[in-house]
Amino acid sequence: MEELRPSALFGEHVAAGATMTPFAGWNMPLRYTSDREEHRAVRESVGKFDLSHMGQVEVEGPQAAAVLDYSLCTKPSTMPAGRARYSMMLAPDGGIIDDLIVYRLEEARYLVVPNGANRITVVEELTRRGREWCAKNEASESHSIVDRTLERALIAVQGPESLEAVVALLGPEDAERVAALGYYRALEAKVDGVPAMIARTGYTGETGYEIMLPASAAPDVWRKIEAKACGLASRDTLRLEAGMPLYGNELGRDVTPADAGAARLPADHEFVGGAALAERKPTWDLYALVGEGRRAARAGNTAMSEGREVGKVTSGALSPTLGYPIALARLEPGIVEGAVLDVDVRGTLQPMRVTSLPFYKRPR
Repeated sequence: MEELRPSALFGEHVAAGATMTPFAGWNMPLRYTSDREEHRAVRESVGKFDLSHMGQVEVEGPQAAAVLDYSLCTKPSTMPAGRARYSMMLAPDGGIIDDLIVYRLEEARYLVVPNGANRITVVEELTRRGREWCAKNEASESHSIVDRTLERALIAVQGPESLEAVVALLGPEDAERVAALGYYRALEAKVDGVPAMIARTGYTGETGYEIMLPASAAPDVWRKIEAKACGLASRDTLRLEAGMPLYGNELGRDVTPADAGAARLPADHEFVGGAALAERKPTWDLYALVGEGRRAARAGNTAMSEGREVGKVTSGALSPTLGYPIALARLEPGIVEGAVLDVDVRGTLQPMRVTSLPFYKRPR
């Protein structure tokens, strides 16, 4: 059995009595108290998450923008410095290798944050595609791709009171800059005196920030963040309520962006997998389902329409915020909003209605 890697915050989790679980090759906190309590903290006040299993890959140099354009389905070259963008890396056949976030820190300096389970593949593919781009363009390599994951940590601070929790660790000038930070923006600042990157991003549907900093400084910063410690279980129900896909559930090598409800994501440019997308018609689409009662559909449950199978649930839960079952499902295209499907929940057909995303949207 492969040995699990502890994050820089492992000692903090154990000391707090967290239930630990294997995740993407790491030993990560599943929960500290109850899933509902942690979920509610993020919706009502503020929670903190250890996301150090997520990759942190630096791409730098004069060719960085062009190599990323070629490697991903979006165009990072069009981003101004200080911006972030959700993107996907596709296989040559158009299947999704990973979904990730790209940050442009400076003109020729980017940070790519892939999922933990796909980090090594993404690094290998970026390296290979960089060489391939150079060969296609008869150019010598003038870019670097460096995986910084093991020397860094990532702490997410999420919830309506997240700004107050983050600025309490900053000097006056940095606090003012972070307070003015727009959604999917990022900046470099000193957090508790330590150089770090702060991004206004998250995976919960709430206002939130993600702090990327040296692993050695993470325990001290974690202890000083006045927020409820939350685990992966509550993060999953939070992201589901927000309608955000999870790699391995809604996304994978067997589906294209269009199959996963992201047909508009790929930009019009040359990138690996782009030619295949032009020829490959969508087989599926991603739908949102809501039910009644307390029985939640789960991943793998079959969805039926008039006795005919039309697809399967990819994620499902009893929504802690809304109080009724919600689910994401990969179904055949063309099903209209408002349609009622029968979902096989542990041998019982349960009606669920097709609705729009997100299930939950934070109050303005």
